[in-house]
Amino acid sequence: MNGLIAPIQITKKGLLKADNTKESIDSFLMLLLNSVCGETPIDPKFGFVFNNMRFEIFNEREGVIFNSVENEENDNDLYSKKISGNSRNLNTFATDLKEVIMQYEPRLEDIATTMSYVRSERKVYITVTGIISESKEKYQFETTLKIWN
Repeated sequence: MNGLIAPIQITKKGLLKADNTKESIDSFLMLLLNSVCGETPIDPKFGFVFNNMRFEIFNEREGVIFNSVENEENDNDLYSKKISGNSRNLNTFATDLKEVIMQYEPRLEDIATTMSYVRSERKVYITVTGIISESKEKYQFETTLKIWN
């Protein structure tokens, strides 16, 4: 079974479909990773919260995002999360990524995520592994996010 490409694209033949399930999951994960939480009115929780922090100051020494408004109590726990880590570690963005993938991508099971910040490249390397539920095939997705400052 092939899924749709996300975001949905309309062609002369109808909706654009992926060649295989992995391609469909890959395109959906890219959509999820690049969406800011709150920008989708029908589901404000859709997206990856890391993108909501793109105008904040990145503390390279500590590997966290600097809280420029320390008195503000909303989302203060986001400022203590580590950029580099994996979904087995608490208090990392990788854990948040795993949770959002589990919520929005039912075609994957046994999900694990890793985020690694490479200071010299100013990039975060992201790896998502799991099992495709339908076929029980191993799944791996890799991408990078460029650090914004």
